[in-house]
Amino acid sequence: MSRNGSRRVNGILLLDKPGGLTSNRALQRARQLYRASKAGHTGSLDPLATGMLPLCFGAATRVSGYLLSAGKTYLVTGRFGIATDTGDADGEICERRDGPPIEEAALISVLEQFLGSIEQIPPMYSALKQGGRPLYRLARKGIDVDREPREITVHSLSLQQYRWPDFTLLTSCSKGTYVRVLVEDIAAALGTLAHVTALRRLEIEPFAGLRMHTFAELEAAAQVGLDALDGLLLPIERALPDWPALKLPGEHEDDLRHGRPVPADPDWAPGRVRLHGPENEFFGLGEVSADGQLLPRRIFSL
Repeated sequence: MSRNGSRRVNGILLLDKPGGLTSNRALQRARQLYRASKAGHTGSLDPLATGMLPLCFGAATRVSGYLLSAGKTYLVTGRFGIATDTGDADGEICERRDGPPIEEAALISVLEQFLGSIEQIPPMYSALKQGGRPLYRLARKGIDVDREPREITVHSLSLQQYRWPDFTLLTSCSKGTYVRVLVEDIAAALGTLAHVTALRRLEIEPFAGLRMHTFAELEAAAQVGLDALDGLLLPIERALPDWPALKLPGEHEDDLRHGRPVPADPDWAPGRVRLHGPENEFFGLGEVSADGQLLPRRIFSL
C-alpha cells in the first residue's frame, strides 16, 4: 500500500454499469473501492446505457488495447416518431413526425437490410475527434461537421418486442457500431424518426457468458475486505483466450523477462502467444517469428 492509500491491483472487472453514469465516472468509482493505483476501461458506454463495461486494473491496462476490436451484443429499445439531438433519451427533442403505426411485418423486413457489412455515419455526439477536438464538444456549440461513413458489420439483428411506438431489438455487431445511429437509420428506412430510450450491453468479446458485478456487489465485498474485492477480478490472460499459451522452462522465462529472444520450438506456429512460467503462471505476451524465434512483446511485473 502506498502513502496515499493506493495499491497495485492486477486483473479485469466486468462491471455492470448503471445508467446515469459516464464510463469514466464508473471507472473512478470502482477504482476508489479497489484503491487501485492504475486503472482504465474499454468499450465506453453512453451515460444512458447499462451493462458490461470491462475495467482493467494495473498490468491489465496493457492488454486493454486488444479488447477495442471486440464484437458486442446489445438489447436496445427505441421509440418511433421522435428524434433527439443525441439520438437517445438524454438529448433534446429536435423533430417529431406523426404518422400511422409501422406494421410489425414492415419493421421485421427492414431489419434484413441492416445485416452484414454496412456503412454508418458516426453521430456528432461521439468522442471521435476532428481537428483534435471531440465531436461532442462541437455538437454542444451547435456546430455540425461532415463525417466520413465507416464500415461496420451487423452480425445479427432481431425484433424482440413491439408495441407502437416502442420496439426492442437484439443485435450483435462489430467494433465502431453506434447503436443510436442504427436505430435512427432503421427508422429512416421506414420513413419515420426514432431515438433510443434504453440500451443494455449484454456481452463483449471475449467475455461472453461471464458474470458482471454491480456496484452493490462491489460495496458489499469492500465491507468484507480487499481480498473479497480482488476475488471478483478475472486474470489478465482471460482477455486473450484465442492466444496460444506457452509454458516455458525457467531459463527461457528469465531471458524473456530481460527482453532477450529465445529459440522457438519447431512445433510452435508463428504468431502472438501468451507466456507462462514453469508453474503455469502468466507473465507476458510474446510472438513466435517466422525465423524460429520467440520474441518478448509485453512483460508484466505481477
